[in-house]
Amino acid sequence: MAITIPTLRDGSITLRPIRVRDARALDSELMANRSWLRKWEATNPYAPMSFDTRSSIRSLLTHSRSGHGLPFIVEYEGQLAGQLNVSSISWGSLSSATIGYWVGERFAGKSITPTAVALATDYCFYQLGLHRMEICIRPENEASLRVVEKLGFRYEGLRRRYIHINGDWRDHFCFGLVAEELQQGVLQRWRAGVVPPHAATVTAEDRAAAAHQLPIIDR
Repeated sequence: MAITIPTLRDGSITLRPIRVRDARALDSELMANRSWLRKWEATNPYAPMSFDTRSSIRSLLTHSRSGHGLPFIVEYEGQLAGQLNVSSISWGSLSSATIGYWVGERFAGKSITPTAVALATDYCFYQLGLHRMEICIRPENEASLRVVEKLGFRYEGLRRRYIHINGDWRDHFCFGLVAEELQQGVLQRWRAGVVPPHAATVTAEDRAAAAHQLPIIDR
């Protein structure tokens, strides 16, 4: 089933549907933030490290039309600040999705990312009727770890060599949230200051494990 991509707003922060004509502006922002973003970028282990923004947007829109994604542009005060994608949407007995995002370095520290994640999560829970949302973060990405801490996503474990990032398989910490554990929306809960204080705390054991590569067998 096709999903209508909504426009979601909170103050100066807007999530709006991505469009193919955003490709040039996205290319410009991505190039300006190359050193800031490259170490977190997903890559394809079976293809050269190249990126076509226009083709990527078309692929995201195709997933949306098939009911499996919600691709957004993140805007701050009308300026393109980054992207947020709700992906891997599953319906029926699973009713879940994952969230990924980036914002440009010049927009850091303005609460853009947690607000955008909260808006998207609330929409998925209360408008689409999904049950669970997941965010997976590299152990080194302290800025993203602060996002899930602010919003009260629960730490659920270490996933070894989980996603191919910047040319290799990387470990990720996994965080989840289900609609039934919320008495109010994610954004409202954060703004009210009633987020569970230690929900996103990564265990010392998993931090220690992530500090060392998983042993790989040569083949």
